[in-house]
Amino acid sequence: MSRLFAFAVICALLAACAVQMPVAELDTVTKPEPAAKDPERPFPSDSLYHLLVAEFALRRQAYDVTLEQYLEQAAVLRDAGVSAHTTHLAQFLQREEEALQSAQLWVELDPKNAEANNTLAGLLAQRGRTIEALPYLVVVERKTGSAHFPILLNGFGQLSVEQRTELVQAIDTLATELPQNTRLMLTQALIHTEFQEYDLALDDLAKLLKLEPDQPQALLLEARILVEQKAENPYARLQRVLQENPDAKLLRVQYARLLTATDMPAARAQFEILLEQSPEDGELLFSLALLSRETGDKEAARAYLRQAIALGQRQNEAYYYLGGMAEDDNDPEGAIANYMQVGEGEEYLAAISRIGQLLVKGGELERSHAWFDGQREEYPRLRDQLYGLEADILAQAGATNDAMQLLSEALAQQPDSTSLRYARAMLGEQQDDLVLMEKDLRIVLAAEPNNAAALNALGYTLADRTTRYAEALELVSRALELQPNEPAILDSMGWVLFRTGRYDESVQYLSRAYSTFPDPEVAAHLGEVLWVKGDRDGAMTVWQGALLREPGHPILVDTLDRLGVDWPDAAPPRDFPATSHP
Repeated sequence: MSRLFAFAVICALLAACAVQMPVAELDTVTKPEPAAKDPERPFPSDSLYHLLVAEFALRRQAYDVTLEQYLEQAAVLRDAGVSAHTTHLAQFLQREEEALQSAQLWVELDPKNAEANNTLAGLLAQRGRTIEALPYLVVVERKTGSAHFPILLNGFGQLSVEQRTELVQAIDTLATELPQNTRLMLTQALIHTEFQEYDLALDDLAKLLKLEPDQPQALLLEARILVEQKAENPYARLQRVLQENPDAKLLRVQYARLLTATDMPAARAQFEILLEQSPEDGELLFSLALLSRETGDKEAARAYLRQAIALGQRQNEAYYYLGGMAEDDNDPEGAIANYMQVGEGEEYLAAISRIGQLLVKGGELERSHAWFDGQREEYPRLRDQLYGLEADILAQAGATNDAMQLLSEALAQQPDSTSLRYARAMLGEQQDDLVLMEKDLRIVLAAEPNNAAALNALGYTLADRTTRYAEALELVSRALELQPNEPAILDSMGWVLFRTGRYDESVQYLSRAYSTFPDPEVAAHLGEVLWVKGDRDGAMTVWQGALLREPGHPILVDTLDRLGVDWPDAAPPRDFPATSHP
């Protein structure tokens, strides 16, 4: 909703205080088609007040207040214009439920309005209610001839068999009524592709492309199917269209991306054509850099990344990749120099982590600490994360005492930080300081009683490292109530039950955990319970599968050694540290 509209409505509402104004005059937004005007009716005085509140809230950017007022008044006034504005505001705020509610009212009040029907269809499709969306798209098609039927396939894979059948039948029926509708042909082709009925999909696409030879989605889908079928020249039609329309940039971009799965040099050639057309496009430069690196042309990759940096586009990502390439070339100082150029954004913490790891690996702990201190000063809102990251790097490098000292210093400054206290508790468990671990986790739970991670960590450790099984069961049960499908908590529950001799129940929980998260430690637990139960074959099957995925994993190997099990001679030596369960 624009500020100009807000100002216009306020002026109109103020004028209405002296002269009552028809509701229809509130709607100042241009629509594809005018709504039928209802007979003028007096504007309720209560509504004037609430809409003024809404518009002044809008000026203060208190959008939630504005939306609340509009939702209320849309129901009271039952005016299509007000409902349209309410829908747009709800969509802007990403309030899907409210957007759907107001769009339904909008269509109810103005059932032939194409925009209203299209908006409602889109909102329903987003929520997987595609069968409900279809009639509204039909209205759009009959009014404008431009309904985008492929949106009906949003979430198609999540529909039940009955729902899919109903939707497919409805689309087929509509396609019979509208035999020249290319968007329905595309929808049918996509459905056939979903069911791997490739020949039927190609038939649909052939009919479509006869009517619209340049239709990009059809061209790309045909090429994908032909690649899947290992056709001799799957891109022939697509290449022909691009030869005839060399400036079709979006189609060429999609073609280039499609080629990355099968032919990197050809993909690079297409991106080079695109770059000639748009030499200052950072997205193209970045794509070419990645493709050049993938095809072994490091110098070209570096050149493209530096071009993007010079243009001020995707700089953080470019510096991050330059750092990675320097690491590949065994140039740690060059890598560090590039990583240090990465500013706040998605790559920031990853770059900081690489800097810390490279410095610690090189024995420069003081330099690493000074760098982290500088970053904490520059980005104070990230202090906790940076402390935790630095401590983790130290611990992974075996400098656990330094990591513990760092976390203790950080907690002296920020005693209320539950993330730092949790990190110190986990480090305490690794150092066999269970007293410190429990103390820190109890403090976390006093501040956050529903912290599932802390409940699980303390419960698992009590079951694994002590005989306080009743407390462990209570803690893990609370964690499981909060996150009933979390594999780590299911594993903890299985381990607690095993330690208390409830083997059958233990296997149930551990099997659930392992099916969704086939982690070596879960495999070690599940195998041990099966072994103790007497199911030696089942245990060996679990362990061998895990060892194939992660040979020599220390927790698995320690479990087998402790139980006296002969484990595969081919398993590599234990050359990396164990990680703690929580």
